[in-house]
Amino acid sequence: MQIDKEGANMQTLISVIMPIKNGENYMEEAIDSIKKQNLDTEIIVIDDGSTDNTADLAKKKGCRVIKHPSNMGQVVAKNTGLKFANGNFIIFCDHDDILEPNALHMMLEELKKDTNLMAVIAKVKDFISPDTKNQNLNIKTEPYYGCLGGAVLLRKSVFDIIGNFDESIQAGEALTLISKLAQNHLKIKKVNFISSNRRHHDTNYGRTNQKDEYKDYAKILRERLKK
Repeated sequence: MQIDKEGANMQTLISVIMPIKNGENYMEEAIDSIKKQNLDTEIIVIDDGSTDNTADLAKKKGCRVIKHPSNMGQVVAKNTGLKFANGNFIIFCDHDDILEPNALHMMLEELKKDTNLMAVIAKVKDFISPDTKNQNLNIKTEPYYGCLGGAVLLRKSVFDIIGNFDESIQAGEALTLISKLAQNHLKIKKVNFISSNRRHHDTNYGRTNQKDEYKDYAKILRERLKK
């Protein structure tokens, strides 16, 4: 068993990659929910051109911080995180979401039981942040299977097979990930429990960058049709 200097079991180390731009409002709660999992984790915060105290807060919380000199987008930030990840397992968590207690343990156990299993997909539950001006946002009332955002635990070796995220898109990278898993006939498993609580608030990326998302979804669909 390989143990690092701080006592972490490197065989089951989970690298939690968290791209953030100006995330001081919610990130501490997200980081605390990761630390409460009581597993060997490393939290890698990619500070994507923040102008607030994101980097300092992340360091105080014990995270490893990688800074982009300017905003390069969440897709590039995810790839940066992969470059620095030491764990055999990868999960991408948003700075404004909250993991359910024991979520990582339950997903990791599935991967440990089946060495051919490459990814586990759990469910996400939406909630409206108490500080959101519009408390009548249209959200999903029932849990649903997520694509990334604290809902998918992968073996790091997946990216040796499918490559990193396509940096020509600004959004929709989760769809391309799931698509590539299927195209490469990699074994995935959906598990019927909630792993992450997805916060809806005034500055969600999907809410403020909706045009980019629609454009990228159209591009992904065109690529699928070509194939």
